Amino acid sequence: MTLEPDAEALVKRLMREREMSFKQAVNHAIRAGLTPSPGKPFRTRTHDLGVRAGVDLDKALQLAGEFEDQEIVRELQRGK
Repeated sequence: MTLEPDAEALVKRLMREREMSFKQAVNHAIRAGLTPSPGKPFRTRTHDLGVRAGVDLDKALQLAGEFEDQEIVRELQRGK
């Protein structure tokens, strides 16, 4: 096995720190790198947006577009 210089340095450091043989250090590194860690599940925090009853958030972009259109019409009527 031929290691690239950076990988070789990492294996040598592991060998020194844990007093392992080359074989043990390489096997440990492979297992550590290829074993999936369960980790902490990602959670998205939710917040109450205070949305009024009757506002359908599924169509929020459509609603925003309508508000924008109304504002453009008002500005055109004012001559802006």
